[in-house]
Amino acid sequence: MRITAIVAAVALPAGMTGCGAHHRSTATRTPPSAKLTGVHPCPGQPDFACSTLRVPLDHAGQAGGTLRLAIGVSTATAAPRGVLLFLTGGPGQPGVPFLTFVQVRLRAALAGYRLVMFDQRGTGAGALGCPALQRAAGASDLTVVPTAVVAGCARSIGSGRRYYSTAETVADIEALRVALGTGRLTLDGVSYGTYVAERYALRYPTRVARVVLDSVVPQAGVDPLYRAALSSSARVLRSVCAAQRCRWDPAADISAVIKRFRDGPALLDALVADSVAAPSYPGVLDALHAASAGRPGALDAFLAAVRRGEATPARLLSQGSHESTLCLELAQPWDPDEPRAQRAATIARLAASTPETGVYPFDRATATGNGLAQGCLAWPPTQPPAVPDGAPASDLPPVPILLLSGERDLSTPLAWARAEAAMAPKGQLFEVPGAGHSVQLEARDPAVRRMLARFLRGA
Repeated sequence: MRITAIVAAVALPAGMTGCGAHHRSTATRTPPSAKLTGVHPCPGQPDFACSTLRVPLDHAGQAGGTLRLAIGVSTATAAPRGVLLFLTGGPGQPGVPFLTFVQVRLRAALAGYRLVMFDQRGTGAGALGCPALQRAAGASDLTVVPTAVVAGCARSIGSGRRYYSTAETVADIEALRVALGTGRLTLDGVSYGTYVAERYALRYPTRVARVVLDSVVPQAGVDPLYRAALSSSARVLRSVCAAQRCRWDPAADISAVIKRFRDGPALLDALVADSVAAPSYPGVLDALHAASAGRPGALDAFLAAVRRGEATPARLLSQGSHESTLCLELAQPWDPDEPRAQRAATIARLAASTPETGVYPFDRATATGNGLAQGCLAWPPTQPPAVPDGAPASDLPPVPILLLSGERDLSTPLAWARAEAAMAPKGQLFEVPGAGHSVQLEARDPAVRRMLARFLRGA
């Protein structure tokens, strides 16, 4: 579930994660007067008009204050199929800067639609800024960052971070729908955007026409140990090995490297990053094989290159927003309102109950030590605590849903897409061989966009 689905495509040689489902922060009220203001041409994007949508900080009305969200809308005059709201990844990635990129990549599939994107709360010009955390993590949610840096970011944002939740974003989207004057939305989400789309569809089922879920984050949530990615690594790298005709088992190499060098979290982060940016994994198998034999030079260079490539400014991926949302919403039994010691004990119990085969070719130390788990352990509870929204995982509404998953995606592994497809009564899952993260924007197979176009026109 890599956050940087579009950032990687536009700016980075390396690609996480969307978040899981702890369902926090009640958000129930949509302002009937929601409207777009300050309409003007989007700078550098001549096919789009930009504007602002003012929304409450707290849609439940228990706290005051408002946020100004940047909105971008296609200026196309003919849109017989209605509005398509494209949802970017993260948490923490804006939408407006990528309007033209998405339009160009998906032009044929978007025929008949008015493309709309927006900067979700805490992103873009309104990014939650945490300079030290941004420098340390960049575009990654698996990099292990010092505890003091993570906790310092939380303190700098303050208790208002409890309102940077998916439930509040879902309410923002409903306000945007009202402001656009449309009865139903077609939703297209990538990575964390799929989670937002799922939660909106569950909250407002009659307001959804159809849904595209690309690189799927399951509504059931993502466990902090990231076990689906760990256990998928063997399958993915064996697929690469078959394509490259290597003569060894790369999964065995991963296991040997971790036993020898104890750098599982760094290796996991790098492999997940390549599944976003370079799912052919150029040079990686040779580097792993050499390292397994005690020659780590090429592997060290690969890890260093990934870390350099993950450098990303907050305006393109806000780590403050990312941690604020993600750490509220990891899957149960994670409870973000428990003290750190209790959360640490939960992670330890999860690891102890997981057989080694459940994380192979990695180990339990990688599962508990990855940056996703460690970052959210360091993220303190909000005061007052966030309020559960009472929305358990359930079947998605019976609207047409297309799920796309890359066979080699370790950011949002194939297993997640299969689990969510089982909860979509009118869903169809398209598994793309050889593809990584962000299938519709990045897959080389033209059949992907042809299928997307057919689905969006109702064929």
